[in-house]
Amino acid sequence: MIEHATLGGGCFWCIEAALIQLDGVLSAVSGYSGGPLEHPDYHTVCTGQSGHAEVVRFDFDPQCIDYRTLLTAFFAVHDPTTPDRQGNDVGTQYRSVIYTHDPGQESVARQLIADLERQGVWDAPVVTEITPLEKFWPAEDYHQDYFTKNPHQGYCQAVVAPKVIKLRQAFRQRLKNR
Repeated sequence: MIEHATLGGGCFWCIEAALIQLDGVLSAVSGYSGGPLEHPDYHTVCTGQSGHAEVVRFDFDPQCIDYRTLLTAFFAVHDPTTPDRQGNDVGTQYRSVIYTHDPGQESVARQLIADLERQGVWDAPVVTEITPLEKFWPAEDYHQDYFTKNPHQGYCQAVVAPKVIKLRQAFRQRLKNR
C-alpha cells in the first residue's frame, strides 16, 4: 500500500530533488499547502501573503522506506531551527513544516523531533510545524522535477545541488540504483 508525506523545508525544488533519490520514494509533486486561498499560484505564494508553504507531496512504499526514515532524510537536508527561512529564501512560504496525513504520522514526527533534540543535533530548538494536511495544491508544471530539468540554472547549482549531494552522502545505503 502506498503512503503519502507532505513536507516543506524551504524551496520545494530542494526538498523534491533531495528526497526523490531515496529508494522507496515513488513520486514527488511540488505544491502549496497551509493557506486559506483556493488554487494558489507561485506568484501569490511568493508574496508571503497567501499563508501557503512551498511543499512536496511524496508517494512512498513503506515496505521500502518507513515514514521515520523519510523524515530523518528531510531533517538532514534543511535547517528546522530557523523560522520562515532557509538560507537566503525568507518568508512564511519557506517555513519548515510537516503536514501529516494521519495521527500515526503526527506521532512519528513528534517523537523523531524529540529524539533529535535530545541527541543535540542542532544548537537551537526545532521550529518545524506539525499539522494535519487540509489541502494540497500542485504547483505549476514548470516547477515539477525542476532540478533534473534545470541542473545548470544558477539557483540549482548554488542551493539545490549541495542538498542533493548532502543527501547522497548521508543516505548512501538508501539510494535508488546504488
